[in-house]
Amino acid sequence: MTEKRGDLLIVRGMRIASRSLGVSGQCDVVEFRTDPAGVSLQGWDGLWLPRPVEYKRGEPKPNDADELQLCGQAMCLEEMLACDIQEGDLFYGETRRRQQVVFTPELRERVSACLTEMHELSVRGYTPRCKPTKGCNACSLKELCLPRLSRAKRVEDYLREQEAAECGNC
Repeated sequence: MTEKRGDLLIVRGMRIASRSLGVSGQCDVVEFRTDPAGVSLQGWDGLWLPRPVEYKRGEPKPNDADELQLCGQAMCLEEMLACDIQEGDLFYGETRRRQQVVFTPELRERVSACLTEMHELSVRGYTPRCKPTKGCNACSLKELCLPRLSRAKRVEDYLREQEAAECGNC
């Protein structure tokens, strides 16, 4: 869905991807402002500077997961649009405020390192155990992650217990 307000173009649910990072996804919102340093967009006159905006229900987290997600989105947009994106915004529903995030070289390196680790785990066929929290109920990946299953016994442990019980009955 696209909406235009003066020199602001708002694109909601924009699909993004990066071959170099090996990821794809969807931005909540990408705002494009007219800017001489921007990029051309098909179907729109002028040059436009992109700025990703991620919406979160709660409040800022004590870790940098939200900043990493937003920076990853910017890195995908940069590859797709052949441009540089210096910053974006996180909007938190609890505070009803935007928080500016600057995409520093260190933050970009952390995104790349996390994605490299993710790909290595995937190649090995290893899924790390999750640590369920109350936030799991509001997570968009809840149905894929199935955090309740992490509390169940591992198959290997169950089989070992069954084997031990059978040997104890001999």
